[in-house]
This record gives sequence, C-alpha cells and structure tokens, in this order.
Amino acid sequence: MQNHALRADLLMLLTAMIWGSGFVAQTAGMDHIGPYLYSGLRFALGSICLLPLVLRRPATGPAPEPLLTRGLLQGGVVMGLALALGINLQQVGLLFTSVTNSGFITGLYVIVVPLLGLFLGHKTGMGTWLGCMLAVIGMFLLSVGDNFHVASGDWLQLIGAFVWGGHVVLVGLFASRHDPIRLAFLQFVTCAVVSLILALAFEPIAMDAIIAAGPALLYGGVVAVGIGYTLQVVAQKHAIASHAAIILSLEAVFAAIAGAWLLGEALQPRGYVGCALMLAGMLLAQLWPRRAETAH
Repeated sequence: MQNHALRADLLMLLTAMIWGSGFVAQTAGMDHIGPYLYSGLRFALGSICLLPLVLRRPATGPAPEPLLTRGLLQGGVVMGLALALGINLQQVGLLFTSVTNSGFITGLYVIVVPLLGLFLGHKTGMGTWLGCMLAVIGMFLLSVGDNFHVASGDWLQLIGAFVWGGHVVLVGLFASRHDPIRLAFLQFVTCAVVSLILALAFEPIAMDAIIAAGPALLYGGVVAVGIGYTLQVVAQKHAIASHAAIILSLEAVFAAIAGAWLLGEALQPRGYVGCALMLAGMLLAQLWPRRAETAH
C-alpha cells in the first residue's frame, strides 16, 4: 500500500512538471491559432495517443471492465465537460495574462476542493480558512496592479480555479470506480468535441496556421494531455488526497520557472511575494487539516 502511495506521489510530481511547462506551449500555440481550436486539436491528439491503450485487452488476469458501460460513459462525459470549461477558461485567459499569473491562480483549486466539500457536508478545518486568507492576499499582490486594476485574464483564471476544483473532485469520484485509461480517453474526446464546436462557431480555421502551431500542439497534445492528464487519473486511483493536492499545486512553481526561462517573464518584487503567499496558503490548507483529523 505504501509503495502504491509513493508511486502515486511520484506520478503526481511528474504531472505537475508537465502541466507547469505546458502553459508555455499553450501561450505559444495561440501565436498562430485561436484558443478553442488549440484546445480542441490538442485534446483530439491526446485521445489518439490513448486509443491503443483503450483497445488493448490483457491476455492474463481478471476480466477487464467492458469496453463501454453506462457508468463509465457518464463519468467520462461529466469529467470531460468540466475539463472543457476549465481548459478553455484557462486558454482564453492566457491571451490576457502571463504564464506565471495563470499558473498560480489556477493552482488555487487546491483550496477550492475543501471549500467545495462544505457543500457536500464535509468539515473544513482552520488550516483551510487560514490558507484561503494567505492565498487571497497573495493573489491581490500578484494580480492587482496600479489603480486597483486586475487583468481580465486573471479573473478568467480565478473562475477556472473553481472549475478545476470541481474537476479534481469528479476525477477522485469516478477514478475509484472505473478503468482510469478509458475514463481519461472519454474525457479527452468530450473536451475535444466541445472545444472544436466552439472553434467552428467563433474562430477562423486555416491549415497553414495549424501547421505553424504544430510544435506547440504536439507538446500540448501528446505530452500535457496524452501523458499529463492520464497520469493524473491513474495516480488519483491510489493517491492520498492531501498528497495529491500538495504535489499538484507545484504546477504553479513549474509554470513560473518555465515562464521565466522560456518566455523571459519577470515579476515585480510584490508579485514574487504574492506567489510565495499563494503557495504557502495552498500548502497550509492541505497540511493543517491532516493533523486535526488524526487527532480526532
């Protein structure tokens, strides 16, 4: 059991690194094509990457779950709809804010998860509320500029953080019941279809622009989606919830490192203080309640 938990933690760390660096590809892709088209194409690519694993039937061992059941389909579609909403809020938001801001504000979903638990009747510990306060102060320092102006992209990322919180809850709910690879495949297909419909409705589509966005699409589709989101679903099957949220929150740090290294992004000193407070809030919200629960 401990080996399962350790493996899940390592998979989560790799996921956080992939997601954090993926923000750079998301920004680069939109130099050529619109946000909905980028999301749709990269999730279509991610679906294709998973198809061989979905169709593979083990030669030995217990009989696998049927290729498609009603519960599996419902879970995959519901997760996919949440994923489509979250990823497109994030993608459009990146047009109006930096990779660093986007990474840290998106990371607030680790605080959103226990807050959503309130509506499900779960108790929320003091650490969560203290973590929220630190995160709100940190976000103020990171996002609120002169004359109390907040970039529109930051607002979109904040709304997205609530959607990502819901998505993490849904993944935890369905990954324990169904085959994680098939579940991941169904959510990718759903997200791709929704995003491509939005692209057809609102964006120009040109083959030369898609080819120009090719490298960013390949990284975003094959690595960030095909590997990253699949690792999340597989790891959450065995992950300790508090470990998962803490490790995935490091996505924000990897996004900031990638933004500084690959895009030359730099923050003012107050921005770095804001990032530090947000990360501290995320960690506090996850670490504090564990001690309270064990004492209880």
